Amino acid sequence: MIATVVDTKELWETVVAAFVAGVGVTASFSFVILGAARFAGLRRADRPLAAGAFGALAVVALIVALAAITLGMIAMLSK
Repeated sequence: MIATVVDTKELWETVVAAFVAGVGVTASFSFVILGAARFAGLRRADRPLAAGAFGALAVVALIVALAAITLGMIAMLSK
């Protein structure tokens, strides 16, 4: 019988979780940048409704990004 040195199922779950978290946080923060840039441009162009929508997008995306980072830190520190 061959001994198992590495639990491949656990390793695969870790790789997938890290990939999803990395892509998710990066995408969320890119929406922060998009929303902030469009907010500034539309505010200068005197389009308050569209500017408000992009401002709200930036705020929500920032909350999502910070929540994901916080959850990651909590998960790492609890083990």
